[in-house]
Amino acid sequence: MPTSWSINLEWETLDSGPPEERACFAATGIQAHNQWLTEGLDLLTNSVRKAPRLSAYHLSEWVAWNWWRLRWEPRSTVVRDWSSSHRLSTIGGGYIWPNITIFSDGERIALIANPTEERPQTPFRYLADVAAIIQASEFEAGIDSFVDQISERLSAERIAKSNLQTIWQSVLHERNTPEIARARKLEALSGHDPDECDPGIVRRLIADSDAFGADAIDEIAADQSKSGTIPTAQELRDLAATNGYESVLRDVVRLASGSGLPRLGQVPAWRLGAAAASALREQERLDYRPLSNDELAGMTGIQSAVLADKKIGENISFALYENTKPGRIVFRSKWQTGRRFELARMLGDRIARQQSGRLIPATRSYTYRQKLQRSFAAEFLSPFDAVDEMLAGDYSMESQQEAAEHFDVSPMTIRTLLVNHKKIERDTLDFDAAA
Repeated sequence: MPTSWSINLEWETLDSGPPEERACFAATGIQAHNQWLTEGLDLLTNSVRKAPRLSAYHLSEWVAWNWWRLRWEPRSTVVRDWSSSHRLSTIGGGYIWPNITIFSDGERIALIANPTEERPQTPFRYLADVAAIIQASEFEAGIDSFVDQISERLSAERIAKSNLQTIWQSVLHERNTPEIARARKLEALSGHDPDECDPGIVRRLIADSDAFGADAIDEIAADQSKSGTIPTAQELRDLAATNGYESVLRDVVRLASGSGLPRLGQVPAWRLGAAAASALREQERLDYRPLSNDELAGMTGIQSAVLADKKIGENISFALYENTKPGRIVFRSKWQTGRRFELARMLGDRIARQQSGRLIPATRSYTYRQKLQRSFAAEFLSPFDAVDEMLAGDYSMESQQEAAEHFDVSPMTIRTLLVNHKKIERDTLDFDAAA
């Protein structure tokens, strides 16, 4: 049983509806870290309830059908049907569902509950305003336990051959079959339901994993664009050859062993990225001063003139190191602050993850790896302690702009640092930094 979260059921009576719905009608409470995400005001009794009466069967079908996307797909603003696979409010069936959004960064799962507006003729209004983060393994265990409860209830009520049973048995088979699990994960990362992604694209991503590694290709798949296109390994090679800049791998700085960095997934991505940046700054004796282009270029094996080059960028930023060729770095941004940040991200990937790979993608997605990169880059280029000392309690947009110019980063970089360290409030769904 998971300890960080659970879906709690107390069976109730329902007089009408399909057998599965009547059998699994329940006071349904979702709890995470001792906070109720389903708490709300029952206007019929004028009392606060932690567990509203819902169809737990509808909920179980929804989580079973969306299991792969809930487990792997990061937050997205470009995937057309993202909400229907991540927001409980879309379940339907005539019930008033909680305003809870669930999404993953690969290592950790976010459960975000927001209050619902008071509407006439609506008997229940949700009050919870909670952002909970749990380990992905705990999420899996919680879903397994919940679906088992529903299955046992259906069995006790002598209801066989339900749609849930069909879906869930397929999910369990897929999870326990490595080849199928790999395909399902790639489908989810790219924003597709099972079997809804072009099979040719999935086969090609699996083949590209042999060339560049599964972890790197996962990041490529998750870099969902409005066009829906995913570059192939050969297209990345071609981009590197035509628009990339040479990087000498042996000149890339390394963090000495014994740094004591947390393991991947052990802490929020931003904490690991910031810790790695601080460790490298300390090792290189950089103190808290701004980093020059020459220094940054020297630590990443490129020529400093690259950072000021105004050549139009590509749709993706990455570093590619293949055995028989010089390393190549491709930038998305054509601006100096953007290129400095992208270069620091790719350096942070090697430092914080403490492992090397042929392909290091720096994408726009919200996976754990990409959040780690952004956090490293922000802390490495503009150490928080130095930024906070410079601002001296004045967190206005004008002061943030001055700090950004001083450290040669974007104002968004400064804002993200302040949000991470709770100096300013985050937006409603600007949660990813904390995950």
